[in-house]
Amino acid sequence: MMRVDRKHPWRESKAAQRLGVRYPLIQGPFGGLSSVALAASVSNSGGLGSFGAAQLSPTQIKETVVQLRESTDKPFSLNLWVSTYDEAARSTTSARIEASVLAAQHYFAELNIPTPEAPKFSAPDFNAQVDALLQARPPVASFIFGIPPKSVLEECRASGIVTIGSATTGAEAKAVADAGMDLVVASGFEAGGHRGSFLAPAEASLTGTFALIPQVADNVGIPVIAAGGIADARGIVAAFALGADAVQIGTAFLVCEGSGIGPLHRQALLSDAVRSTGLSRYFSGRLARGIRNRFMSDMEESELDPLPYPLQRALMRPYTEAATRQERTDLLPLWAGQAAALIRHTTVEALMESLIRETDELYRNLSL
Repeated sequence: MMRVDRKHPWRESKAAQRLGVRYPLIQGPFGGLSSVALAASVSNSGGLGSFGAAQLSPTQIKETVVQLRESTDKPFSLNLWVSTYDEAARSTTSARIEASVLAAQHYFAELNIPTPEAPKFSAPDFNAQVDALLQARPPVASFIFGIPPKSVLEECRASGIVTIGSATTGAEAKAVADAGMDLVVASGFEAGGHRGSFLAPAEASLTGTFALIPQVADNVGIPVIAAGGIADARGIVAAFALGADAVQIGTAFLVCEGSGIGPLHRQALLSDAVRSTGLSRYFSGRLARGIRNRFMSDMEESELDPLPYPLQRALMRPYTEAATRQERTDLLPLWAGQAAALIRHTTVEALMESLIRETDELYRNLSL
């Protein structure tokens, strides 16, 4: 029988026990902004480090798990996108693609780069990726944009891989639980980065974190991980009070040394610009939250719909690369959640120490 820490009951949550971590604090996966160093540092500090592998090849997935094992002997998570493309991307006409290229032409001209060729459809093979994941056997596997096939979840269970699903609505959370996954992330619209909705369009699935948590906790029998708008101990305690068993923190870890973001993104996250974020499809084709800037505002005023994912992402890649080289933060995707203004620490060690100590203090004060 596991001994319960009566002084710090939040530490002994069902999620912490299931994941095998000292603290129920999970670093959100960052896709292309992930790093082995950051994930391992979070795990070594007692939380669950995560690596977003959605854009990795099967070989890279295996190599990443090896590197993580070399960097930490604690549990860590690998994250995949179940849906690696929008179905409409396969049938998008060349005329519509050319119209999108023309609509963005003035941005390419402003950056003094040639207008790119029309993007061609190409997406990672989820089946190949998940096969590599099963061979690599990370301690934890998390999934977004859908639920893996039953056979995949059965293989995870047989291999001792703990599975986490992501939900943006109560209905999605129930689907995750009914599929037999071990834990579910209740992801509110405050979260930075992509919205992982899969039962309804993302724009129709915008529930706030602190409205979503109790809806999920009341209707599923698996541990609930709260995500979105949480960056300090106050958010942790509030999430637990509403029925969460753990919290997933993204932007506050993203700004820490060792993450995969560049200096411009880090500077922006530490500036007053983070006080204004917005949701947009124009950077990638899927709805995502980032710091509001000129590009986001301009495109919202345009009448052209963005291309489906990943065509829009492919179209914008040369543009974002040039904007990065020219330090044009007014034109870049700078992913950030609504709690970014609460960021106070830039190292994993300082952030984890603060979260643990201040959460303990809040619980102690509440029990007086």
